[in-house]
Amino acid sequence: MCGITGSWRPGGLRPGTARFLEAMMDTIEHRGPDGRGTHVDPALGLAVGHTRLSIIDLDGGRQPLRSADGDLVLSVNGEFYDYKRIRAELACEGERFATRSDSEIALPLFRRDGMAFLEQLRGEFAFALHQRSAERLLLVRDRFGIKPLYYHLTDQEIVWGSEVKAVLAHPAVPRRLDPLAAVHQSMQVMVPGSTAFQGVRAVPPGHVLVVERRGDRLRATLRRYWDFTFPAADEHLAPEEAEARAEEFVHGVRSRLIDAVRLRLEADVPVGCYLSGGIDSCSILGLATPMQQSHVKAFTIAFEHADYDESAIAREMAERTDADQEVLRISAEDLYGEPFLAVVHHAERTFYNTLAVAKWHMSRRVRDCGYKVVITGEGSDELFGGYPFFKRDYFLHAAAEAGGGDAAAVAGVFQGAILAETHRSHPAWEELCGFTPSWIQPWMITLEAVRPLFSESVTELLRTHDPVAAVAAAIDPAMVRGRHPLDIAQYTWSKTMLEGQILTWGGDRVDMANSMESRPAFLDHHLAEYATRIPPCLRIRRGIEKWVLREAMRGVLPDVLYHREKFAFMAPPSGTNADTHAAVGRMAAHWLEPDRMRAAGLFDAERVARFLEDSATERDPVRVRRADIILNHLVQLHVLHETTTASVASA
Repeated sequence: MCGITGSWRPGGLRPGTARFLEAMMDTIEHRGPDGRGTHVDPALGLAVGHTRLSIIDLDGGRQPLRSADGDLVLSVNGEFYDYKRIRAELACEGERFATRSDSEIALPLFRRDGMAFLEQLRGEFAFALHQRSAERLLLVRDRFGIKPLYYHLTDQEIVWGSEVKAVLAHPAVPRRLDPLAAVHQSMQVMVPGSTAFQGVRAVPPGHVLVVERRGDRLRATLRRYWDFTFPAADEHLAPEEAEARAEEFVHGVRSRLIDAVRLRLEADVPVGCYLSGGIDSCSILGLATPMQQSHVKAFTIAFEHADYDESAIAREMAERTDADQEVLRISAEDLYGEPFLAVVHHAERTFYNTLAVAKWHMSRRVRDCGYKVVITGEGSDELFGGYPFFKRDYFLHAAAEAGGGDAAAVAGVFQGAILAETHRSHPAWEELCGFTPSWIQPWMITLEAVRPLFSESVTELLRTHDPVAAVAAAIDPAMVRGRHPLDIAQYTWSKTMLEGQILTWGGDRVDMANSMESRPAFLDHHLAEYATRIPPCLRIRRGIEKWVLREAMRGVLPDVLYHREKFAFMAPPSGTNADTHAAVGRMAAHWLEPDRMRAAGLFDAERVARFLEDSATERDPVRVRRADIILNHLVQLHVLHETTTASVASA
């Protein structure tokens, strides 16, 4: 796991490029503190930088890598799994390798298969591959967007980096927040491919950005090489046939998950596991334990507030597997102040809940314990229908198949956060999906609540921009047309919130902030492709979410967890504790000071002041949670504005 950055300007390197490249690598040194390498080619106008977190081939895996003939230059962030088998097959074809690194397999695969080489790559990765002979640059991102990759493109130059801050460190890139992106940040849902910053885009998951020289200009084409593809609704097995074949699907999930975990234990350093009290991480630990020759190190977050704490079940799972458990107790005070600001800096976007801060603390503890790698449970809910909004859509839009489940029955702590307390619909989503997915409805309500706080200039932009419709417009209609309602809900969430939230401020960005690699085994594309074929009535069976996974893992899960409903793995909102309420108040007084707000130009200072006054006396728990979400966004957007317009290196 590493950080990559660079620029390509075929017209010639800018004066001072070597210095710029070092500055760009400085901003992402936390991603790779074990070493750095550069490749600068003045004739090509190419500058490639790499900061290394050494996990495989500790001594010999330095990058950027070059092919023997000098035609290809490669810089990789991430892991290619099953690389030993691929190396052996390539060796049988006469290939010779200069390193023992997994990254090196991309070079001979590309030479042999061309663009089809992407089909051979398994894992989480983002990389830049420049081909001198074709005057072509490939920027590639893994299938689910586990690893980040951003770029700034003009017709004369492209700048890229694992994090936006690396791109912003280049002198050709403006350092400005995008006001419309700030609106989306305020409602938590970004338009896929966008960032909070003007002129900076994200390579979408499962895509390759192909940049080619054409005369004195660069031409870029975005190509999709993989998608999370569900079958047509009428291709799913009927419920009666699905029930008859249920055991087949249980075994299919089990074998593929075992394989995914096995591959992610491959490293030249120790590998641990994140362990919450949920089915997902407990399943990972339950499988990793018999594969390891020593006790698995398990890392658990414990919150003070009982409604949000899962540590008791995690402890039971650790005892069941004889894991070496490390429990990090997070107090309310730990979630604000300097740690909060650090996470905003690393996330480069807003987050609605301070779980991001708690996970930042945990990744730091992992490194303090001498670990660089953990396997995690992210992605299970996306594959197996685990979230409560999936269950709601299933009950509402496939009622007969769902067996009469209660769409209104939800856990209280979800309301106001990830479940809407009242139904919302939007014509763009109705046209796209046939219904408005439940996952976006709470954020529609959040947008309604925050809209009056925007400045006049942002309000004017909203006269011609519908944020909710803009998100729908980024979804490929062909991927949802004719699909089952549960498939539609899972697909649209995965194309937006999985990549833009779960895998950013809930994953890579807070883990790599402390030079620690996380490996989400459920997001192995072999497992994911199988999961799409599982009939919806087996994903949510008789009201039980993730039923097929529960059955597959029944032998390794504690009984209490096997029977447990989905739990809200979130940090306690600030309103649940007087000390945190005061801490948030102090942050708000600083970052939402009127002169600072006028300088940012995003919100109206007087309206925000009234919002803060009203929020301080609010007692309804749903409105308290929503006010906490909005306040988090308000503070973070002003932090992002100030650190973006200031020197990147000092941010």
